[in-house]
Amino acid sequence: MHIASLAFYPVKSLRGSALPRASVEQRGIAGDRRWMVVDEQGRFVTRREVPALAHIEAKVSGEGIELRHEELGSLRCAVPDHPISVRVWRDTVTARLAGADAAAFLSQAVGRPVQLVYQSDPDIRRVDPAFSDADDLVSFADGYPLLVTTEESLAALNARLSHPIPMERFRPNIVVRGTTGTWAEQGWRRIRIGEVILRLVKPCVRCIVTTQDHLTGLRSHGDEPLPTLRALGQRSRSGVVFGQNAIAETTGAIAVGDPVEILDGA
Repeated sequence: MHIASLAFYPVKSLRGSALPRASVEQRGIAGDRRWMVVDEQGRFVTRREVPALAHIEAKVSGEGIELRHEELGSLRCAVPDHPISVRVWRDTVTARLAGADAAAFLSQAVGRPVQLVYQSDPDIRRVDPAFSDADDLVSFADGYPLLVTTEESLAALNARLSHPIPMERFRPNIVVRGTTGTWAEQGWRRIRIGEVILRLVKPCVRCIVTTQDHLTGLRSHGDEPLPTLRALGQRSRSGVVFGQNAIAETTGAIAVGDPVEILDGA
């Protein structure tokens, strides 16, 4: 088995970027989801309620990021330092508020008032203690630092769909190729990629974002792939699942093509 692809998403719910190599840190892939869109009350905003976010691309640019939109052009945003309180699911944490130009750009792009915030290194958000150690941290991802998927599981899903979907719908960080069977990742507990050891802690519960085209935000085929995943038995008590949430036990560099070794699990 080996890494087929790597990706990260500088701003939560905006377009991501493929990577030839990546640095795995305590909070996940370096730079992954360290920025987030929030409303005027500081509550996180995602493509669940604002599909238009899919039209915005975010690229790391120096110490900040560059936002790009098909109609609005681009805007560079420096790393801010003004602290505010923001809400991500049940977590209330400190973040840094970007300038009014970023707020205006994003608000015009999505058609409602929003702001941009950044998670600096001192801004702590902890992983759910039910599935982690006390010192495990996460960025603005929904709940876990990393998401691992496999090409074989996507192929099994697409074999049952009338309109196959790309892996980008699931927004993984690490995609593995060469598993011994479909849904093999469900049995993994710990894997090694070079010097990096990952602990796979729970299946990833999927939401309506998987029903949206990853470039337009439009739902073109109803609720798919959720009903088909459910029919394939890919569900937990919390909902339909695809992929495995993971936490880094050790950090380091990984790259496309690196071998993936199962340390614990089937």
